[in-house]
Formats: sequence, structure tokens, C-alpha cells
Amino acid sequence: MTDTSADLVILGGGSGGYAAAFRAAELGLSVTLIEKDKLGGTCLHRGCIPTKALLHAAEVADETREAEAVGVKAAFEGIDIAGVNKYKDGIVARLYKGLQGLAKAHKVNLVEGSGTFVGGTTVEVDGTRYTGKNVILATGSYSRTLPGLELGGRIIASEQALALDYVPKKVVVLGGGVIGVEFASVWASFGVDVTIVEALPRLVPNEDEFASKQLERAFRRRKIAFKTGVKFTGAKQDDNGVSVSLESGETIDADLLLVAVGRGPNSAGHGYEEAGVKIERGFVLTDDRLRTNLPNVYAVGDIVPGLQLAHRGFQQGIFVAEEIAGLNPRVIDESGIPRVTYSHPEVASVGLTESQAKDKYGSDVTTFTYDLGGNGKSQILKTSGGVKLVKAPDGPVVGVHMVGDRVGELIGEAQLIYSWEAFPEDVAPLIHAHPTQTEALGEAFLALAGKPLHVHS
Repeated sequence: MTDTSADLVILGGGSGGYAAAFRAAELGLSVTLIEKDKLGGTCLHRGCIPTKALLHAAEVADETREAEAVGVKAAFEGIDIAGVNKYKDGIVARLYKGLQGLAKAHKVNLVEGSGTFVGGTTVEVDGTRYTGKNVILATGSYSRTLPGLELGGRIIASEQALALDYVPKKVVVLGGGVIGVEFASVWASFGVDVTIVEALPRLVPNEDEFASKQLERAFRRRKIAFKTGVKFTGAKQDDNGVSVSLESGETIDADLLLVAVGRGPNSAGHGYEEAGVKIERGFVLTDDRLRTNLPNVYAVGDIVPGLQLAHRGFQQGIFVAEEIAGLNPRVIDESGIPRVTYSHPEVASVGLTESQAKDKYGSDVTTFTYDLGGNGKSQILKTSGGVKLVKAPDGPVVGVHMVGDRVGELIGEAQLIYSWEAFPEDVAPLIHAHPTQTEALGEAFLALAGKPLHVHS
């Protein structure tokens, strides 16, 4: 058995793992990065990037259909799914090639194979042991299903949905969270009859209630059906389709059932528990500096309890690399992580919802909602929606919630506002270019600072 050593050994080459590898290498550490599949992980190959490529194709389809409304003559003739997949796969391939080049440039020792954490600071791959002064566990997540609901055939998860070589006629989406809502949005734009089934009372239930209502209103206009507060009880499939049963007694027949009930931590089968890593409900437990219960063993990304977002893992990877290098980085504020659902319309938020703010600060929380109907650029884009601000009593703005096409691009400013604990009076004097959607943020802060302009009282 061969044993090789490095300053840092990382198990998993997704967003968290490769970010840690690159940052540690920049700081002069020797790095071994172990990945059983492809560098970039779920996000690049089976998640964020290919899904957003589909969503852009869906946007082009919608704009083609609606071209006449802006005086452009165009005819929508249908979806060439082979062409869509070629476009999607081309983006992934280019980014993957770039990532491989970065790994080489950083002189990261990339090891292909399935790794097992064997204790101490050692990971074994195909009989070779890699020992670091420190180890980072970064094995990501997998698509969950429900007890008794087996994936296969016409019952698929997001990975299979991304690889479809045809456009189905009718789909049931089980789960009204981010993944379910995004795929429902894509398929509706592609001309598919879509029904979302969500056990909780509203779509995107982790968002502020304002965002859920805005999204539900938009989906009704788009003829996307959804059933909220209804539990799934079973599914049967045959060669002709799948029949989905609900607790209400209703059954829905469709070509496919997409199971989008969230993602689970990919912690099993890697030797974690056997090596003594503390795990709860499958998640690797860490402190706020991402240290596990074992010395010099850290964990980042989707296996750590919290938001399962690529950019969270990415930032955690950078944090741990800097922690190991002795830079004492600032602890990541989980509430300050921006969240975007890339449906049509988009939902973007940072900080606390109104309900969370009231739980934390009491009932004297102040809110203000600005309607995108007063925003020139949003009218040009023909999108509706709004911006909602949540302010602590006699304190800063602690939550920003936005709904509308392209509002995901505004989340950077919203995050800065939240992170610097800005008061409305701090933001109101800032100048926002006209006409842009960022003006919607500016107008909301003007109003909350007591000087509303493009606002109807």
C-alpha cells in the first residue's frame, strides 16, 4: 500500500472541494484533491449550470412566442430538444475544461477515484493512502426520494430530467421548492402541461410569504397548475405513463413524475461514521469554523447542515483553506447567503423573512413592499413582481426579498446592504442608474427612509 502526503487532502471536487483546493494552493499549501467523477461536481455537471441553460432556452422560447407584443415578427415553431441539449452540454464542457486548466495551473494533485476516509487525516483510494496535515470532507449531496417511492423508468429525479432527449406532454412535479419550481418553469415554457404537488401550504415555502404569493400568481397566469397543502400517497407506472395518487383522493396521470423533494447529504459509504465523525440525520456536524469533532478534519458544502447551495460550499471551501493557513477568516453568516430561484419570474432573497424577523425581534418589525409596476426597466421587460424590505426595530434592514424576471442579478447589492447592516437612510442617498431594475431597490429604501417617490400610498 502506497502512502503519499500533502498539507491538505480534500475528499470531493465539487464547489466546496475545488474552491478549498485552489485557495489553499494560492496560499502555498500542497493539495491532493480526490474526486470519483468529474471536477466541478453536481453543480457544474448535473445541477446549477445545466439547469440554468435550460431556463435560458425556456426564456428564449417565451420571448419568441411574445415577440409580436413588442413589434417583432417571429414565429415559435417548437423545441428542438437535441439542439437545446447541445447548447447546454457545450456550456458545461467549456466550464469543465476551464476548471481542469485551473487545477493544473494551481498545481493541485488531482486523484480520480472513490475515496474512503480511514481516520486520522488519511483518505484511501484504490489501495493508495493520502495523508494530509488536514483533511476536508466535501462529498456533496444526492437527490432524495420519499419512502416507498423508487426512482426509475417514468419516475425521475433532476439528473434524469436534465438528460431527457424528448419533451414530454404532461409532467407531475413532486415538490414545490427551488428544483421543482425551476423544472416546472422550463417545461411550461417548452409547452408541457405541468402540475406541481407540494405538501406544505405554499410554493417555495422557505421564502418570505410575499415571494410565494407573487410566484403563485405568476404561475397561475402561465397556466402552471399547483396543488399545495396536499400530500403525495403513491405512484404507479406502466409503458403508457405514470399515475400519481394524492391524499385528497385525486389521481393525476402524466408521462413523467419528477421527484424534487430536496437533496440529502452524501455522507454514507465514505467511512465517516466508522472513523468516528459525528453525524446527525446523515449530515456531518461542524462548529462555526467548519471543524468536525475530529482534530484537523473539516467539512464543507451540502454535507454540512444548512442551505444546500453551490456558492455556500464555494465560500466555505475558501474559508477552511484560509483557516488552515492561519489567516483567521471571519465566520460565514448563514443568513447573509443569497438565495435565487431561477424560474420565470425569478425569486431572490437574502437575510430574514418577515416571520423570522418577528421571531427574533418581536412584532415591531417594519416592512415595505415596492411594486415593479413603478419600475421603468421592469415594464420594458414586461415583468411584474416586487421588492420587499424587512427592517429590525430601530435597526438595520435584515431581509431583502425580490420577485420578477432577472431580479437574481440584483441580489449582489441586496447582500451588501444586509451584510453591512445598513439602515434605510444609508442606502437612500445611493444613486441607481436609470432605467435599471436596481432602481426598484433604491425606491424601496427611499420609501423606508421616509421619502417615497414613485410609490402610491
